[in-house]
Amino acid sequence: QVQLVESGGGLVQPGGSLRLSCAASESINTIYGMAWYRQAPGKQREPVAQIDSSTTYYLDSVRGRFTISRDNAKNTVDLQMNNLKPEDTAVYYCKIDAWWRSGIRDGFWGQGTQVTVSS
Repeated sequence: QVQLVESGGGLVQPGGSLRLSCAASESINTIYGMAWYRQAPGKQREPVAQIDSSTTYYLDSVRGRFTISRDNAKNTVDLQMNNLKPEDTAVYYCKIDAWWRSGIRDGFWGQGTQVTVSS
């Protein structure tokens, strides 16, 4: 099974920045889409940012502060988070939907990385 490994989470003060990274354990033939989601305590998981070959999407509350990017050669997707706010506190999950080198076509989730914004 494909495994997505996330890194970059942690504790940061309001106004600070973090960069999350997500790397796939298996090579990819074709990327259909990559995304970051987050889930705060007691809340539903929500999409934060998504990217495919032609478009990007951002949650309204993060637009202008967060930037999603991908490196096709490295099979990674990053989320640069600037001007962080306490309400950004959540567990962040990456998701990659792709035609994988093994031949399967499916989406997989990362294990989640904690982001805490607090003074």
